[in-house]
Amino acid sequence: MLGLCCLRALSFQSSLFVHSISLSLSLSKPTLIPTTRASFSLLSSSMASEPPLLVLCGKSSEETQLASSLKNNNSLKLPDYAQILPRLQSEIESPGEADSFDVRSFLDSLSTTRFGRFLIWSPRLSSTHDVVSHNFGELPVGTVCVTDVQFKGRGRSTNVWDSPRGCLMYSFTVQMEDGRVVPLVQYVASLAITEAIKDLCTKKVLPMLDVRIKWPNDLYLNGLKVGGILCTSAFKSKKFNISVGIGLNVDNRQPTTCLNAVLQDTTSIACQLRKEDILASFFDKFEKFFDVFTSEGFQPLEELYYQTWLHSGQRVIVQDKCGDQLVDNVVTIQGLTSSGYLLALGGDGQMCELHPDGNRYIFTVSDELDKWLGSIGSCH
Repeated sequence: MLGLCCLRALSFQSSLFVHSISLSLSLSKPTLIPTTRASFSLLSSSMASEPPLLVLCGKSSEETQLASSLKNNNSLKLPDYAQILPRLQSEIESPGEADSFDVRSFLDSLSTTRFGRFLIWSPRLSSTHDVVSHNFGELPVGTVCVTDVQFKGRGRSTNVWDSPRGCLMYSFTVQMEDGRVVPLVQYVASLAITEAIKDLCTKKVLPMLDVRIKWPNDLYLNGLKVGGILCTSAFKSKKFNISVGIGLNVDNRQPTTCLNAVLQDTTSIACQLRKEDILASFFDKFEKFFDVFTSEGFQPLEELYYQTWLHSGQRVIVQDKCGDQLVDNVVTIQGLTSSGYLLALGGDGQMCELHPDGNRYIFTVSDELDKWLGSIGSCH
């Protein structure tokens, strides 16, 4: 019977690549440039130091009034800037760039009751995640921040990522009380984005884009990474304030591929997906999935999640270091544990839980899976 021990991944059949995850939810950054060996330079220091423009808008009159209040009181802050430039949508002319995010088109397409209804848009921003996480208390839950260009995205460890035009980059806020299930929010978001893309392809009668989930937080299409998810949380006033960031290659063929490139290569008919439609469809899906998740747990969503992820039945070779002896063990991935880690079956028929540790691909095996549930609540 295996006790607690560390396992290092030696190889992964079917190209399984496990990213780092921690109880604090500091997950690998949803980068649109999927190499982990290189960091990308920031824009010039002068550009990075310029006060960012934040355009505030809402779907309803109440949310529009909130936008006015935030602007007039200069309530929003960003850690890297001495000042910001908050503006109302009514004060801004139409974006000059043809591929800029169309705020009005998005809001007109949105049909949610909570998520995405209050929006912050910026043509160029250091990090959408910083906007929502550092202003969580000033913003209504469900607020989304979108930018056309992001130049200081956070990655795993100290990695820095440069996200080009054509990407859909956004972060939004969620709030929960049960810390044991907070790590599963990233799976709800992953499922919502894949289902949103499928739904749009069906509605627009386009070739189906089979975007798949690579555990724990990456999105793949035709074997190439096209996006990913970042979740961070802070515990305050007996609630978990969660910031969810998503990056998706929509209209940029480099450095890997994008949704519209695959569509164009699949059919001779001119067709493409719009960032505004994808985001509206995402929030429609996420709100429905999140309601199920908070009332019934993740189990009702598991079957659909397993149909979308890449890992069912994958055999993982790990190395068990016990004392001075190194022993190779082969386990087969079965699914997820109740705490959100990988559930695997060993060659001896014993079930175990696998999860990475930090920046190294280290796994810990536990025979008593329930014991980990108590530690999830300590995330902050």
